[in-house]
Amino acid sequence: MTRILIVKLSSLGDIVHALPLAAALRRGFPDARLDWVVDERYQEILDLVPIVDRRIVWRTRSVPAWRSVGGVVAELRREQYDVVVDAQGLLKSAVLARLSGGGRVIGLPRSHLREPGARLFYTEVSQPGAVRHVAAINLSLASALSMESAAASWEFPLEVRSPTAVADLRCRFGREAGSFAVVNPGAAWPSKRWPAERFGALAARLREDHGLAVAVLWGPGEKALAEAVVAASQGAATATGSTSLGDLAAVLKEAALLVSGDTGPLHIGAALGTPIVGLYGPTDPERNGPWSPDDLTVSRFTECRCQRVRRCRDERWCLEEISVDAVAAAAASRLAATA
Repeated sequence: MTRILIVKLSSLGDIVHALPLAAALRRGFPDARLDWVVDERYQEILDLVPIVDRRIVWRTRSVPAWRSVGGVVAELRREQYDVVVDAQGLLKSAVLARLSGGGRVIGLPRSHLREPGARLFYTEVSQPGAVRHVAAINLSLASALSMESAAASWEFPLEVRSPTAVADLRCRFGREAGSFAVVNPGAAWPSKRWPAERFGALAARLREDHGLAVAVLWGPGEKALAEAVVAASQGAATATGSTSLGDLAAVLKEAALLVSGDTGPLHIGAALGTPIVGLYGPTDPERNGPWSPDDLTVSRFTECRCQRVRRCRDERWCLEEISVDAVAAAAASRLAATA
């Protein structure tokens, strides 16, 4: 039996962008053992991916990473993988891939690596060609295994398993049924956050113009941010409770619309087919954006002086140039496309 290992450690959105690669490998090798090594902070998302046989968790927070790496390497070497695919492109992921002892260690060329030194640890590279979206770049890694047709199909094998999450949310709205939108004001990068008061004003517009209740997502350390959105929404928005990724996926699957910056929940929503309006400042929507032709982005990327950095050098950040009117108009267009 062929044994294949995917190395994609983090982060949430990046792991989602590697799912088409996993799906292509499963289609091409239906009887193979397909495992995935992941940072412990993001292991929960793989619980929703039934095509992965086993997740191997690298403990990087509960214990110092340098202390746990030996155990992870020993675990990987015991599996005797035939093929190891590094979809991360960092030195640490490439070293881990090579130390796994896999017969073939496949990665991307230097031009597509965040840390070009990672190329030293691959036995072969796969050329992605002219594609720009990161999911397509990841998918091109399958071509090294003579899977030329893989790029033609983007499949995101996420399984929604939380049937009560949407009912619980509707109870928070005080209604048994009806359409709702979701807004996600948080992001790990401060430069990816649209102001909370504008999310609140947008929620009021979504209720007034489209009759939608609005749920405000929040993650660790973001409860105050969600409460600020609710306070600015004129009663239109309700903060969700603390949710697991399974609950989040269930809510996004049922949502009529998601408005979010370039962060994990947006990419989960895109993978589930949720109608999306994405807000982009320091990152490029052509590379990281939603991929449905019906989805829309409101972007300041080409004008942004702080491209691909967490904190902007300017006093006024790129996303602050995006108005509530612009996002409300995009939301109206996206909702009309699904009517």
